[in-house]
Amino acid sequence: MGFQLYERTRSPLALGLVGLVELIPVLLLALPAGSAADRFPRRSIAMLAHGLLAACALALLVLTLLEGPVAAYYAVLFVVGVAVAFRSPAVGAMLPQLVPAEDFANANALVSSSQELASMAGPALAGLLIALNGGSSTWAFGMVAASHLLFVGVLISLPSFPAVMAKNRARKLSDYFAGLRFVLRVKVFLAAITLDLFAVLLGGAVALLPIFAKDILHAGPTGLGWLRAAPAIGALAMALLQTRLSAWQRPGRVLLITVAGFGLATIGFGLSQSLWLSFVLLLITGIFDNVSVVIRATLEQALTPDVMRGRVSAIHYVFIGLSNELGSFESGLTADLFGPVGSVVGGGLGTIAVVLFVALKWPQLRSVAPLHTLRPLPVPAD
Repeated sequence: MGFQLYERTRSPLALGLVGLVELIPVLLLALPAGSAADRFPRRSIAMLAHGLLAACALALLVLTLLEGPVAAYYAVLFVVGVAVAFRSPAVGAMLPQLVPAEDFANANALVSSSQELASMAGPALAGLLIALNGGSSTWAFGMVAASHLLFVGVLISLPSFPAVMAKNRARKLSDYFAGLRFVLRVKVFLAAITLDLFAVLLGGAVALLPIFAKDILHAGPTGLGWLRAAPAIGALAMALLQTRLSAWQRPGRVLLITVAGFGLATIGFGLSQSLWLSFVLLLITGIFDNVSVVIRATLEQALTPDVMRGRVSAIHYVFIGLSNELGSFESGLTADLFGPVGSVVGGGLGTIAVVLFVALKWPQLRSVAPLHTLRPLPVPAD
């Protein structure tokens, strides 16, 4: 999508708008989507959402073939955001129903490794398909549609668990806000997702990779595919390694160190003039980010009671969406104002500043016990 829009518009802001358009429905629908994940079977919601995502990919394919207006791409992306808003809390709350609590960290590392393998192979294959298809993204959009339909098939093979919240229970407005209240009450988890929110919002460079590949590193679509894949390669390696490592004894301290490392590697990428150095630095960002992802996801699953997992997962995804999608908009806007190098380097410096702020604001994060020893906290009263 980024390559297609940049080819059509040559505008950094057009790349940033991709994230903003996808983020709006996530923000608007977070509370009802989280409640739905607790009131209805989570597998069914996930299947419907991925079916809708496949339809959106096919719509983008048709728009590209017909050279449809740029505004139509953004309309489809808005529908993508709707599907993701319901998909994310449903899928995020499914894993704790499938594995015992003491295996959450290993399960998250394995899930992360499979996701990163797809993220590594997908962009590289998409870049190759665009190059082979004469600079058109149609084949790549077809691949995306097929992958979502494949995931629907995977979901069918999983057991279906009944809804954790009784359907005949009277709905109360306070139910929709229960996940938000829980996150605000659990300071350790609030600190972890705040760290991710502002670090990735400021330090993410992915939205600007088409500019770096084309105008700075002169890498072309194939090079762009490898740059997009680099963080996933690092994350995959780290995810597999984490399945073999002993449990972190001070996971909060590890979280702070790895996010600071993410910021430093981002600064290096912004200053790099070499394709292979840029590739290595992006790979390092993936290594650090994966540690953060596994710790944060395990904290959520270990501390949240099952009856609230959908709503808490929805709030968690709002933070992730704000960091990733709003971060894409921030990157596009600052690149438009200060240039792509200034945007990325300034974002890396901002990431390091956020780490210092979180360490001082929530000192209890540094003393979190090993993740496998944590258990769900009581459900807060209305």
